[in-house]
Amino acid sequence: MKWPILLAAALGLACVGAAPAPAPAAPAAKPFAPTRFSVEVRGSGPDVILIPGLTGTREVWTGTVAALPGYRYHLVQVAGFAHTPARGNARGRVVAPLADEVARYIAARGLRRPALVGHSMGGTVAMMVAARHPERVGRVMVVDMLPQPAGIVGGSARGMRGLADSLRDLSATPGGRRLVESAIRLFGNPESGADPDVVARATHELAVIDLTPELPRIAAPLTVVYASLDPSRRELDDRRYRAAYAGRRGARLVRIDDSGHMIMHDQPVRFRAVLKDFLR
Repeated sequence: MKWPILLAAALGLACVGAAPAPAPAAPAAKPFAPTRFSVEVRGSGPDVILIPGLTGTREVWTGTVAALPGYRYHLVQVAGFAHTPARGNARGRVVAPLADEVARYIAARGLRRPALVGHSMGGTVAMMVAARHPERVGRVMVVDMLPQPAGIVGGSARGMRGLADSLRDLSATPGGRRLVESAIRLFGNPESGADPDVVARATHELAVIDLTPELPRIAAPLTVVYASLDPSRRELDDRRYRAAYAGRRGARLVRIDDSGHMIMHDQPVRFRAVLKDFLR
């Protein structure tokens, strides 16, 4: 009568001995490190992400950050601008993938609905993040940029596509590269150290982007600051921005007179006052 009991016990021990060893623990995931931009964090307090424009450097925000303490500023530097290697921006599109990486940075760093402030191309990036990842953004400020960037020069994304496509690969030839470098000197910062190929591809992308249909998806409060240099054109500037942002009900539009595109430099006191109110 004891044999069945002994046999069952033996089988049980055999099964225990034959059980597979626990699987080794999976290696820890590497922390997210963006390849399309780098970030310098300054200060402490609520999180604010500052994104510069085409060819721009993060240092464009230095005076603003110093004048408005009490926040933890994340100063973005786009790879390929300001004497930095192109890294993730070395080929293909620039603007939309950059927005995706900013959204991923917010999630990976555990930032709780930070404020996004973007100048020019940085404003396009900020709108993309807010429209496509609305749960990750607390508020948005766009500085001197339209949802359809081609509108800045009086065009449209559809109308600019042919010209933009013809210029897309301009930097692939020595002569074309020199032309792009000349454009950077003319329209950007000649000391920016921007990679002409990155600039050419980003410019093409901006020329054909139209975020107007995406404006209603921006759930965060939206402030748009725009420059008006010529007094005779102020009514026109107002109409243009009102029409461009009509699809985002409740958007706050703030005109800053006697300023060129670089509002932070041209009218720093007024700009900081608007930003201070925006961040409250």
